[in-house]
Amino acid sequence: MFRQTALLAVALLPFSFAQISDDFESGWDQSKWAIYAPDCNQGGSVSLDSSTAHSGSNSIKVSGAGGYCGHIFVGTKQIPTSGDIYVRAWVKASNALTSSHVTFITMPDSSLGTNKHLRIGGQNSILMYNRESDDATLPDLSPQGVAASTGLPTGSFQCFEYHIGTDGTIETWLNGNAIPALNVGPGITNANAAQWTRSTYVPKLTGIYFGWESYGGDTNTLWYDDIVIGSSRVGCSGTQPTTTARTTTTTSRTTTSSSTTTLATTTRTTTPVATTTTPVTTTTTTRSTTTTTTTTAGGAVQAKWGQCGGIGWTGPTNCISGSTCTVLNPYYSQCL
Repeated sequence: MFRQTALLAVALLPFSFAQISDDFESGWDQSKWAIYAPDCNQGGSVSLDSSTAHSGSNSIKVSGAGGYCGHIFVGTKQIPTSGDIYVRAWVKASNALTSSHVTFITMPDSSLGTNKHLRIGGQNSILMYNRESDDATLPDLSPQGVAASTGLPTGSFQCFEYHIGTDGTIETWLNGNAIPALNVGPGITNANAAQWTRSTYVPKLTGIYFGWESYGGDTNTLWYDDIVIGSSRVGCSGTQPTTTARTTTTTSRTTTSSSTTTLATTTRTTTPVATTTTPVTTTTTTRSTTTTTTTTAGGAVQAKWGQCGGIGWTGPTNCISGSTCTVLNPYYSQCL
């Protein structure tokens, strides 16, 4: 259990290790953790809750209403302005993820355009990333992609971590365990990232916000505690940064104008440095993936499993041959 208020980590650790951390035991400082509800807010609320916490007595409670305007978040713009960003938050959700698209962490990203976000949430009952500019998902929402991810357990605090790299790398951990379906970037192969890798992505985050946003009728109550945002991974044990060594061997890479085929072997070794334990986790992944982009004279055609319609959708509405644009809810149609 750690006892810092927001920004105290800057005084205790080198700047490159931690930018901001909070266990909310000194209360909710709204000058550092501001409400974020772009465009509208109807029914969502944020409060300091002393009835449940991961450590100590306090946590931040977000009560999210249904529909886009039921969204509400709390977060900060005080994030690393250069280099990679690592985030650790202990999250407790009341309700499980459903088939509907939702977000519980949103990050304004200037590389995606004005008022566009990189979003972490769920759909088809699994954790996923969503790029608002083109609605790409990580993983693909194919049966294989859905099976490769995992849900967010409910009723107790879960350690959720992620890494956003300046080169487009994304890495994700739940309770200290990597989620390969939610990893992508140079040197990382992911057989379920065809949608995500169809365009080059170099993120430029300007803030990180925790809360709830639903694109259907789903509601949820979530609690956030022991948040750390910085330039190095801290793991689930506390506020000390870990040491990460990454060795990548690429056996071959062939690129043409229409497709990219990559065969890669990646070995990643992470040694967390914690105050009480020193676990060592080694993950070795060998996969191959092929990404193909299809364009016709009539414009872009969405790949199978991709979004093809819904309220606010501005992307392709035609599906590749062999699949049909199917309405799943007013906000989301998918090529099936």
